[in-house]
Amino acid sequence: MKELKKRHFLNYSILIPYLILSVLGLIMVFSATVPHQIEVGLPPYQLFRNQAIFFAFSLIMIVVIYRIKVDKLRSRGWFGILIPIMLALLFIARFFAPTVNGAHGWISVPGIGTIQPAEYLKLVAVWYLSATFAVKQEKIRQHDINALFDRNQFWVNFISGWRVWMLLMVGTVLIMPDMGNALLILIDAAIVIAVSGISYRWSTGLMKIFGVLTIASLALLKITGGNVIPSIFGSIAYVNKRFIAFANPFQDTGDSGHQLINGYYAVSNGGWFGRGLGNSIEKKGYLPEAHTDFIFSIVIEELGLIGGIVILGIIFFLIMRIFMVGIHAKDPFNSMMAMGVGGIFFSQVLINIGGISGLIPSTGVTFPFLSQGGNSLLILSVGIGFVLNISADEKRRELAEMTAKYQVADLHTTGLSGG
Repeated sequence: MKELKKRHFLNYSILIPYLILSVLGLIMVFSATVPHQIEVGLPPYQLFRNQAIFFAFSLIMIVVIYRIKVDKLRSRGWFGILIPIMLALLFIARFFAPTVNGAHGWISVPGIGTIQPAEYLKLVAVWYLSATFAVKQEKIRQHDINALFDRNQFWVNFISGWRVWMLLMVGTVLIMPDMGNALLILIDAAIVIAVSGISYRWSTGLMKIFGVLTIASLALLKITGGNVIPSIFGSIAYVNKRFIAFANPFQDTGDSGHQLINGYYAVSNGGWFGRGLGNSIEKKGYLPEAHTDFIFSIVIEELGLIGGIVILGIIFFLIMRIFMVGIHAKDPFNSMMAMGVGGIFFSQVLINIGGISGLIPSTGVTFPFLSQGGNSLLILSVGIGFVLNISADEKRRELAEMTAKYQVADLHTTGLSGG
């Protein structure tokens, strides 16, 4: 029997949707950025070229991650290097880099563009928690959630435990201030904790608590008109504007509600079938940041509601396939890592769509693959590389188990025949 190589276990139900979405993203970035670049007097194809370069590098990273043995990815030795580097980059972004739209978080690198460390931290947090909880499986089976939150050992483990690292990561992102990515890291961490092996009652309890807090927070913003942050906190005044826009975007059409209102106009202009690729009106200076977190509004304006639904169908199919890899995985690390990566995609889509539709305050979270942003594309692609590797590892493991089972059955049958 010919030995099967790792490429024979490639999961095309994940790879093909990824490639389709990435190419669609390049097309939409080209469509949305060229008018913006011309308007501000910059090279028309600069942002598209940067996105294309990051896509090419993303493909290389998928190949690299796919070829690494999962046992090496499971090692916690990575995080003694990765987490300090991430925290150092966030420190540099916060105190030595200029602000962008009222927040820090971007480091300019000549010849590359900008690096946004918080984007990379989402995957690092999921990876770190998956590797950490994978070695606690026996304790989790014996002591349930107490294995993760042992009150008696809290102060003993705090200095070196996973909790302090998560607090540092989330806290550093919050002081950017980057509320959107901090929220995503918390949600993704909660997903990994929920699937770590703890009892379902804790998982459902986490979901109930999150649901109640979310509904209560949104109700408070509606009741107060969104004006909940005192003026003395000038560094996060832009967050208050987003809250006000969520409560009533038409209250201040020229400032806080301007972006959301023009996002509505873009959706309205698109109708069922759209104005045609490249024919958006709102991207020509009316809708700020049309190429980043409000790109899906431009997608609907140009491709229509039908086109938007098709794209959502593709990305939710991709998310479903990623979750299925995690559900069927027998190795704890493989399961948590795949579920965590799926959670990154799922939460990012929901928060982005919720923001542009006005269901939740806008957080500046980009739409996966479609929004212009090389950092987001790269880290999502690395996540795809992890899942493809995990899927191949599980398939090889399953094949090896089946082969061993058949060999034992053949030996048993041969022994009986010989007797």
